[in-house]
Amino acid sequence: MLNRRTWLLSAAALPLLPGTSAFAAEATPETVKAAMAKATRFMTDKVAVGGGYVWSYLADFSRRWGEMEAFPSMIWTQAPGTPEMGQTFLDAWHATGDDMYYAAAESTAAALIAGQHPSGGWNYIIDTAGEASLKRWYETIGKNGWRLEEFQHYYGNATFDDHATVECGRFLLRLHLEKGDPKYRAATDKAVDFILESQYPNGGWPQRYPRMGAFSNHGRPDYTGFITLNDEVAEENISFLLLVLQQLKDERVRAPVVKAMELIIALQQPAPTPGWAMQYTLDLKPSGARTYEPAAITPHGTAAAIGQLLDYYGQTGERKYLARIPEAIDWLASVEIPADQRVANGLNFYRNYEPGTGRLIGTHRRGSNVQNGEYWSDFDTSDTRAEKRVDVAALRARFERTASLSTDEATLASVLMGRGPSLLPRYVVTRAVGGSDLNITAARTQAANDAAVLIGELNTEGYWPLELRTTSHPYRGDGPPAPPPGFVDRGQVGDEWDTSPFTEATGPIGISTGLYINNMSRLIGYLEAHK
Repeated sequence: MLNRRTWLLSAAALPLLPGTSAFAAEATPETVKAAMAKATRFMTDKVAVGGGYVWSYLADFSRRWGEMEAFPSMIWTQAPGTPEMGQTFLDAWHATGDDMYYAAAESTAAALIAGQHPSGGWNYIIDTAGEASLKRWYETIGKNGWRLEEFQHYYGNATFDDHATVECGRFLLRLHLEKGDPKYRAATDKAVDFILESQYPNGGWPQRYPRMGAFSNHGRPDYTGFITLNDEVAEENISFLLLVLQQLKDERVRAPVVKAMELIIALQQPAPTPGWAMQYTLDLKPSGARTYEPAAITPHGTAAAIGQLLDYYGQTGERKYLARIPEAIDWLASVEIPADQRVANGLNFYRNYEPGTGRLIGTHRRGSNVQNGEYWSDFDTSDTRAEKRVDVAALRARFERTASLSTDEATLASVLMGRGPSLLPRYVVTRAVGGSDLNITAARTQAANDAAVLIGELNTEGYWPLELRTTSHPYRGDGPPAPPPGFVDRGQVGDEWDTSPFTEATGPIGISTGLYINNMSRLIGYLEAHK
């Protein structure tokens, strides 16, 4: 595949994106700042809805998407969404001193505060048109997303999933610390209260809170009240509370942090599957969640938990966090797919293993949409594919390095002990942000880092065009009760009535919040390097 530099050299033979130039402008601090300002004015003046953002938009704004297609009145809290935009604005303000960026950050904060749930957390979506509009979305687009079960029911509460609540809290905390504005402290305190109030006595957190009535998920228990590690719920909550402890000196969070860290030890399962699940019942037994997520020990979840325990040894100096890591690493090594059996993408682990037996679990689906489709799991693994990548050797090496440290050496950066550098750096967005946005994660390896190239790629309207290969079918009502004649399941999306997003080989050119965030971070990096 041609990179951007090669593209420029062969521009006469390739079509240009709309409004772009065949030649990159010269990069100087002045031209970089001008490009940043132009791109930001487009986002704040043309794209923002009440100060907030979704992930991507068709160039004429006729359709837009977060994780699913959104109403024009909606903004998204999942990355790369509204809180990451606010962080980027503050980064740009630090880099340039231009108050336009601070004003943009405040506008974003106002959108998040307006959408903060009364309990103190945030949902994935904020609908500026009000709750009736949000319910209508859940009853239409959300309900018909076969693969995305988390959007099929309107809970009316807030979520920790995909960092939605924590990322909003981090941004508002940072904005408060910039100038001490009390309204941002109040919103931050409300978020901290939400995290503390939702924590179970054993130290875990549910995926969603507060409980808002009984709900059956396709005939199964409502998994959103289970103890959740999936999508870094516990890890991110602990990280945020450590930030609050360090920056606000709020001692209320100390004991809850320690309780949550100790729970990670307790959640490790016994042999022969000494790893971790993604969800647990309140009595600490592995549980399923969405219908394609069986109760299982997962290699990627186990690797993440090992990393957490190594971090928590660095917070406490207590070797109990290290005690059972070797057997977890040995289990990972035992289920790693041999090198000669891997496919070209290098994925080296299957996803799900039965607790207590270690049998590989296969998950399947049949049908074509929410109305006629279903997922189920069993031990038929004939169609099971590798899904995850874990560097077991690197994980073992990190454990050995960490275990060799003395308590004093290990805890040099312990926030619990009042040590180490600030957890809030001058620049927050310093690497590519993809989140769950498939358009950005697919394009990340193609991104240019050269400031001159980025200036040249900014089009005349003021945005960086991106081919939106991931879109969705428009909502067209409930699907048929049986798959349409000739339907072939592609796996990512069902029939024309399925509103789940899917990726094609090509797509329309559009506007991307994630691309703006990532390109702005690269240009800010240029300014820092040329001070």
